[in-house]
Amino acid sequence: MIISSPTDFREAARRRVPRFLFDYADGGAFGEFTLRRNVADLSAIALRQRVLQGSAGISLATTLFGTEYSLPVILGPVGIAGMYRRRGEAQAARAAASAGIPFCLSTVSLCSLSEVARAVAKEGEEDNARLWFQLYVIRDRAFMRDLLQTAKALNVRTLVFTVDMPVPGARYRDAHSGMSGPRAPLRRLLQAMGKPAWAWDVGFRGRPHRLGNLEPVLGKANGLNDYMGWLGANFDPTIRWGDLEWIRANWSGPLIIKGILDSEDARAAADLGAEGIVVSNHGGRQLDGVLSSTRVLPAIVDAVQDRLTVLADSGVRSGLDVVRMLAMGAKGVLLGRAWLFALAARGGGGVTQLLDLIAGEMRVAMTLTGVQRIADINASILAEERRPPL
Repeated sequence: MIISSPTDFREAARRRVPRFLFDYADGGAFGEFTLRRNVADLSAIALRQRVLQGSAGISLATTLFGTEYSLPVILGPVGIAGMYRRRGEAQAARAAASAGIPFCLSTVSLCSLSEVARAVAKEGEEDNARLWFQLYVIRDRAFMRDLLQTAKALNVRTLVFTVDMPVPGARYRDAHSGMSGPRAPLRRLLQAMGKPAWAWDVGFRGRPHRLGNLEPVLGKANGLNDYMGWLGANFDPTIRWGDLEWIRANWSGPLIIKGILDSEDARAAADLGAEGIVVSNHGGRQLDGVLSSTRVLPAIVDAVQDRLTVLADSGVRSGLDVVRMLAMGAKGVLLGRAWLFALAARGGGGVTQLLDLIAGEMRVAMTLTGVQRIADINASILAEERRPPL
């Protein structure tokens, strides 16, 4: 099919991957109200169109945590992305490196951190400045320390610590599709047989299917079934802010706390000494019924001021959405489903195409709002009716 906008990748991905994988990426928690609210609220943000502003020579470059990037966009952490294309995390990381933006690897990826680091190094990023690593709140502190040591040894600079998943959300669509629930392995096998191109690329050529970062605890025989069981057994609902102090003490690079939706929690992250936060509701995949990232973003930015760098995600589907998030106060925007669908549809080339489309849309939006630099995108380009209704 013809891809002419970032949202076209969703349908292309649906056609190519088995249903259980598409629904896992596309779905949210409970009734998926927050998932829909994320998209609707962000789309409702009205921009202030300006004309004759002389917006030639537009630059999309920005600096985050001391490193310059070509776009204020990060490929955010997505679990088991390697099931959507052969060695998918490595492909996406190469695309991000070529585009000059960060790629954040999930703890629960198929490709290990070392494999992805090697893939990025081939693009001339030997110092791994653009490779970020995401860590979950898990029970096994020794394993967490080992992962931190691995990241340090690979010269990864930036750690994203996800705090909004002490327990997995109730994702009913996964049970309906075969990602989880009774007879899930058989259902997934039958679905895979109906997608021969995916089965050849990922099912056969994409082996091994084990979770690379979890081999020390799951062994080399681990796979998708272990992934679902590991999530439920190893996330730690007892963790508190004080428990994060040892992470701050054991990580000298930028520490970003992901999953902030409340101003008090944002201030707590600043008190901890974090360099950044991600305003996020996990793409609507955790607690359904909460406010969208768009709605809470301005208050959180106001609460922390310049104490740390505020990033945002959830509901971002286009370059126009990136501009909206920046105008609401974010300094950078994480993509999740958008890059995963592009990867599923067309591999690393699809991710490159997605980033080109997003950059193009950002340039159009900046031209028509009269700004030339990312630093100029702020509340001044928002129309008075910019806030979506409750």
